[in-house]
Order: sequence, then C-alpha cells, then structure tokens
Amino acid sequence: MRFAIINGERVEAAPQLIGFCPGCNLPVIARCGTQRIHHWAHRNNLSCDSWWEPETEWHRLWKSNFPDEWQEIILRDEMTGERHIADIRTGHGLVIEFQHSHITPQERISRESFYKNMVWLVDGTRLKREHQRFLSDKDYFFQMSYGSFLVGSPQRSLPTAWLSSPIPVIFDYRSNKSGYGSADVENYVYCLFPVRIGTSALLEKISIKAFVDDAINGASTLRIRSFMRDKNQFVRELQHQITMLQKFQARSASANFSRPATYKKRGRF
Repeated sequence: MRFAIINGERVEAAPQLIGFCPGCNLPVIARCGTQRIHHWAHRNNLSCDSWWEPETEWHRLWKSNFPDEWQEIILRDEMTGERHIADIRTGHGLVIEFQHSHITPQERISRESFYKNMVWLVDGTRLKREHQRFLSDKDYFFQMSYGSFLVGSPQRSLPTAWLSSPIPVIFDYRSNKSGYGSADVENYVYCLFPVRIGTSALLEKISIKAFVDDAINGASTLRIRSFMRDKNQFVRELQHQITMLQKFQARSASANFSRPATYKKRGRF
C-alpha cells in the first residue's frame, strides 16, 4: 500500500520508517528496495485485507491521476463489520478498482457486491496472448458510431474472465512493448458494458483524459455511469444498435451469398 499512518497523518513509504496500517492499526514497515516501487507492508508479508494484491507501477500511475485523499479508502459494511481498502473512492462515491493480477470469479463477485457503485479498470497487457489478440481484432469491430463498437466474438477478442461481470469493465491496453504504437491504444481505454446485443458485446472507446476528468468532476455525462442509470436512453440506444446489427448481418449475408454455378456450353454432337 502507498500510505501508512504516522502521528495521525497519511505518509508514503520512505527508508527506515515504521507506520501503522490504516485498516487494522498494526505496524507496517517501509519497503524501499530497487526492484519494486516503495510501499508499506505488514510483517511477514501478511495483509489485513484478503483482496490485497502486490502494487505495481501500473497501479501507482493510475492512482496518481486522483487526489491523495481519494486513494486507499477503507470502506466498512455496517451490517457485517467486513471492511476493505478501495483503490479509489471519488468524492462522488464511485469506487474504481485497479486489477492487474488474476482474480477468481468468486472474489470478483464479492467485490462487486461489497462496493456496489464501482467500475473495474483492468490491465489488459497482463497476458501477452490476450493483449495481442485484442490489438489484432480491434480494427474489425463493427463501429456503430464514433467510439462505440460491437464485438462479434467477445470470448475471442476480450479477456474471458471479465465477460460475465454485471458492471462496467474498463481495459487498459497501453504498452510500450506492443510494437504497435497506435493512438487508439495509447490514448484510450475500452469500456465493456454488461449488456449483449445477440451474442455481440458493446464496447466504448473513451479517452483517458475524459475518463479521469469526468470521474474527478462527477460529471453527469460520464457515460459509464449515465449508461447504467438512464434506462430510457438505454432502450433507445439498444433499438438503434439492433437496427444497425440487422443491417450489418444483411450486408454480411449478401456478401457471402454463393454465386450461381456457371456451365459450359454444350458441344456439338
């Protein structure tokens, strides 16, 4: 974790410091080596939060987009006493969880149930094969409008572990090692909405700046939240999307229609 409590203040890890975990109040020590980013850790590498994962530079870079007071916020279920540390909880109540490592379906469901008003932001470069598959497939997604796409084979093009999530899942596919250097990847994230049109998934390309700005400002136009809240608008969009899909299927069927067989002229007897 990035912050520990020293003399009542949230303090970042620095060599030889000892602080207290804001979650359990037990001592934590500063880990300030050269192989990993500086962080606080419980003794014997234990953690008071079962959902804890080792923080990477990717986590830290994303967190740095938000005010310090929104980072690593302890949330508690008043009924059960269960508590967890949210990566980001904005001043408007939206939880953003950054996920790099593998997560089981059971833990994903538990987190979604606990945080409720949340979105996932997932490192899409963790598995090289899935990363390259997305980069190869994205140019073939069916574009409905600027930034909105239908993904015909989501189980092929997107990380399958996230396809059943009932909340928006945002994928970050940026990687200096990709070799593609595409502005579509380096300047945007891709939001998978929890709806299906037939077997196709709805994917929205969102600029990173717009996502961060809207999350900070709590803008009512933030598509990730308004999409889920405005049901009437969703129905209208869905009807339009179905119409577009039908046109797409009709064009595909026409293009694949077999040409009539040709026959040679009969020769003379």
